[in-house]
Amino acid sequence: MKKILILIVSMMSIASVEAQNVMTPELLWKLGRLSPLGLSIDGKNIVYKVSFPSVEENKTNSKYYSIPVLGGVSTEITDYKALLLDKNVSPDGKNVLYSEEVKIDKVHGKDFYPELDKSNAQVYDGLDYRHWDTWNEGKFNHVFFKTNSEKVKGGMDIMRGERFDSPQKPFGGDEDYIWSPDSKSIYYVCKKHAGTAYAISTNTDIYKYDLTNGLTTNITESNLGYDTRPTFSPDGMLTWLQMKRDGYEADKNDLIVSFKDQKINLTAAWDGSVDDYLWSKDSKKIYFTAAVDGTKQLFVVNFTGLTKIAVSVVQVTNGDFDVNDLVGFSGNSIVVTRGDMNHASELFSFELKKKTWTQLSNVNTSIFNSLALSKTERRYVTTTDGKKMLVWVILPPNFDATKKYPTLLYCQGGPQSPLTQFYSFRWNFQLMAANGYIIVAPNRRGMQGHGVEWNEQISKDWGGQVMKDYLSAIDDVAKESYVDKTRLGCVGASYGGYSAFYLAGIHNNRFKTFIAHDGVFNTQSMFGTTEEVFFNNWDFGGAYWETDNEIAQKTYTVFNPANHVEKWNAPILIIQGGLDFRVPIGQSQEAFQAAQLRGIKSRFLYFPDENHWVLKPQNAQVWQREFYKWLKETL
Repeated sequence: MKKILILIVSMMSIASVEAQNVMTPELLWKLGRLSPLGLSIDGKNIVYKVSFPSVEENKTNSKYYSIPVLGGVSTEITDYKALLLDKNVSPDGKNVLYSEEVKIDKVHGKDFYPELDKSNAQVYDGLDYRHWDTWNEGKFNHVFFKTNSEKVKGGMDIMRGERFDSPQKPFGGDEDYIWSPDSKSIYYVCKKHAGTAYAISTNTDIYKYDLTNGLTTNITESNLGYDTRPTFSPDGMLTWLQMKRDGYEADKNDLIVSFKDQKINLTAAWDGSVDDYLWSKDSKKIYFTAAVDGTKQLFVVNFTGLTKIAVSVVQVTNGDFDVNDLVGFSGNSIVVTRGDMNHASELFSFELKKKTWTQLSNVNTSIFNSLALSKTERRYVTTTDGKKMLVWVILPPNFDATKKYPTLLYCQGGPQSPLTQFYSFRWNFQLMAANGYIIVAPNRRGMQGHGVEWNEQISKDWGGQVMKDYLSAIDDVAKESYVDKTRLGCVGASYGGYSAFYLAGIHNNRFKTFIAHDGVFNTQSMFGTTEEVFFNNWDFGGAYWETDNEIAQKTYTVFNPANHVEKWNAPILIIQGGLDFRVPIGQSQEAFQAAQLRGIKSRFLYFPDENHWVLKPQNAQVWQREFYKWLKETL
């Protein structure tokens, strides 16, 4: 009798699990998206924003909340700014920083010829005529300060007349400028190049503007790469992130501290790249996040001043999740956001001594608890050159190893961005798995988190070892009995889109279908139309007209997907944003035209008002529906 009861209970339990809901495109775009704003002035609460996309209204609405740092019930608030310390107010309280666009250059026809006020012509004498998704209209972001009083409307432009941006375009914000602790200086990030020089360089510097005499000093002039994210330690040491090489946007990112007129690189000997960072309250340690082995974790480095004690980096957290934003400290705990492939980010507290986690916010917890979740597995595959490569394998909810599943090779963009336990609202592994697909996501060459050498091996070798890495990953997983080898697909965006285009010509009948979003199809025309020329200069090895440059010429011939179209033999869905100036529309148009003229089943999904991403809720729904519609048709 007992055995019968156990059997019945087990069957009921299995039925209950199988009856659970799974992620859908509609549900994905109902999830709240949490963004921490900081700790309250008294340190007792965390202030955060939650953005709720509305498909019906085709926009995103935001609400603001406060929750105790020790955990508890969140409270919706309206005047969130009153709870937070305003970093833009000078420490002495007298002045406030802000930024505004300033019109400097003549660009429009009516700028040159006022009587032709109906002309919409634009005139440029150099590159940087457009960036990301916006045309240059002769306006530049400038940093201002004014008296901290509502009566004063105008402010002082500390960059007056300069044809440079701070905050940096297109993504810079008020993290690009800060007050000195004595309120006598303003530090700001700027790339002081214009036109063509701007388009071929990554050399941002940190500048100091002295309020007493109006003089500006370049603090990081000797460094030729990116200098970003300036902050001051609690005891007043200037700190920032630094990349060394000009033109290399994915260079190793190091932590620099200015101490007694010396610049100390705290992470020079560490084989990784810093993401976000936060000083401890006693100015003796810096906590930071970085990719490692397919995740993003919390690290710490001690500050030892000018002593000869070796500086060592220590990994603080470990697990199959990503530690994202660093919010602040509460006692012996640090408040962060944390997420994984099955859960969008929530607020967590990590006790640094006990090494224990406490989840604080529950924006989407009830939804995820109601779903049958996918299972993520680590798999280590030996590459063709004998290296060990991490491959994430994501299995459908209620996975049954006795069945066979269609399987997707996911190709990450970047090309140097890490493939960690991220939660995407477009390339969402949870949703792919919920639709019955196994996902194979390799940490191929170019991925951060496996050492600087591994990360750099993709540059100037786009179609080389990395393609072998992709095929090693899918071939290894395809050996499993639960993989339907006759139903393999390949999907990706940006460099991942390039990967899909390239693999379509060399896959040797492995894949039954392809999806490429905003992918590079023709390396030569890509070099001629993209806006950040420094990127292609570095990763392609040079310009296409450099006929004596063997490395560059390999990019434009052997590694050019356009030169392998005659071998395309599988259906392909091509997706493109009309406002994508990074990988311009011509790339997808060329690919679609080639597929159509060769009689290959193909579809062109075009979003006129989207950039390199898809941000509008209704467009996002179309993207998801067309994505799975295509897979259903062709896989």
